[in-house]
Amino acid sequence: MHFTETGVEEFLSIFHQHKNAIRNFEGCTHLELLKDTSAPTIYTTLSHWNSTQDLDRYRKSELFGTVWVPVKTLFAERPQAFSFEKFIEL
Repeated sequence: MHFTETGVEEFLSIFHQHKNAIRNFEGCTHLELLKDTSAPTIYTTLSHWNSTQDLDRYRKSELFGTVWVPVKTLFAERPQAFSFEKFIEL
């Protein structure tokens, strides 16, 4: 997520306010907020879900709406979302 310079502080406030609720949402087993070391306005969340259905249920939840509505106004560029599955582990 690439935020405007003024949007970073507000995003972090929103994230801190809701991080425990997101992490404790049914099916979520892991949540991290990562910061790009070369760009102070770029962040990504990394979350692990028991199933695609759990993630979809979160995306349709009131909690997601409460977080997403204010956050989406803070972007400098269109955000991207990816879903991955473990392919190879060493």
